[in-house]
Amino acid sequence: MIKGLGITTVWTFDQARTKAFFTEKIGFEVRNDLSMGEMRWVTVGAKGQRDVELALMSLDGPGLDPESSEALKKLVAKGVIGAGAFHTDDCRGDYETFKARGVEFIQEPQERPYGIEAIFRDDNGNWYSLTERSEELDFSKSFE
Repeated sequence: MIKGLGITTVWTFDQARTKAFFTEKIGFEVRNDLSMGEMRWVTVGAKGQRDVELALMSLDGPGLDPESSEALKKLVAKGVIGAGAFHTDDCRGDYETFKARGVEFIQEPQERPYGIEAIFRDDNGNWYSLTERSEELDFSKSFE
C-alpha cells in the first residue's frame, strides 16, 4: 500500500548551484550528496520533514537521451515547469526573508480561497507555490 510521496524530481542545470539555492536561500538541509558511477545523487528537504526529499537531477545526467535532455532544458529555461507547492505557516514572512536572500518571486503574497500564496522560481527557472493554508483547509492538523 502506498503511504505517501517520498522523493520528487527537480530538474537542474547545475546540481551544486541548485543545492546552494535550496540550502542557503530557502533553508533546506542536504539529505544526500553521493557519487554513483557517472551519476551524482543529491537530495534536499525541509528541516523537520524527513519523509519528503527533492532529488536535484541533472539535465545532462544518465537516463535521458540527448533529444529528451534538450527538450527538458528548453522547458526548464523557459520557466514553464511548476515543481511543487511548499506549505508555510507565514507566507508573507517567508516571502520577505527569501526575497532578501535574492529569491526571484513571480507573484507576491496574495489572498486566495485556500489561503495566502506567493510564487517563486529556483535558480533554474522551475516555479513553486509558497502557500499558507487558511484554517478551514489546513489538513496538517489532525481531525478528532
